[in-house]
Amino acid sequence: MDSAADVRALFAADGLPEPDDLPRYVAPLPRWLENFGLRFAGVIALINLVGTAFGFWYYGLRPVPASEPLIAGQFSGEPAVMWAFVPDSPVATLFIAVALGLWWLGRPSEYWNALAFFGCWKLGLWTPFVLLAFADGFLASTAVPMYLFLFFSHLAMVLEAFLIHRFSAFPLRAVAVAAAWYGLNDLVDYVVPVVGTPHHTLVPGQAYDAAAGGFTHPPEIHALAAAGAVTLTVTATLLAVATNRAKAAAAGATD
Repeated sequence: MDSAADVRALFAADGLPEPDDLPRYVAPLPRWLENFGLRFAGVIALINLVGTAFGFWYYGLRPVPASEPLIAGQFSGEPAVMWAFVPDSPVATLFIAVALGLWWLGRPSEYWNALAFFGCWKLGLWTPFVLLAFADGFLASTAVPMYLFLFFSHLAMVLEAFLIHRFSAFPLRAVAVAAAWYGLNDLVDYVVPVVGTPHHTLVPGQAYDAAAGGFTHPPEIHALAAAGAVTLTVTATLLAVATNRAKAAAAGATD
């Protein structure tokens, strides 16, 4: 096979799940890009695991360098019992890494698929949203290359979300689990913190408040971050259910 044919094979559907005839609003990526992403699913899973490790470091889990405290950053100001709700983006990249990895190994899980779709859609858009909304504050404390990396790497997560329909039926039971997890995140991040203060990712304008056992949440900042998060949880749910319905219709069956 010549080199041109080898390159074309990377974008072809041979050996990959047959695509359903879905509306563009639930399957917006060009077919060749879906094929390319699935062809390298194992590699993309590994890249997301690296991103997960970086994300936990970014939030303050810092085993290296040894000269620094193990727990720093936002983790150091949050109650340990609530840490599972703090590193939203690293958890989302972990979800997609597991979903793609399991599919690549021939052991797909609909629950991991749904969690990955919600996480990549929600955090892939929420993070660029707050980076733009609070750009002055972020750029005052973040180097431009890191700012751009955070912006575009999160947008890439949205592309990953739209690979999942090729190997997932989006069953409603799995969608319900993902919606419940991300709905609970919104609840403790913005409404009922349970312990301390709300636990959403820090944005410029917040500061640690030892008396409150968490971070300050100026209303104008809190409301904007919350509006973005809740909107994206709702739209993730609607898109996931729409994908379920569209795939059922394409197969001539119901869930």
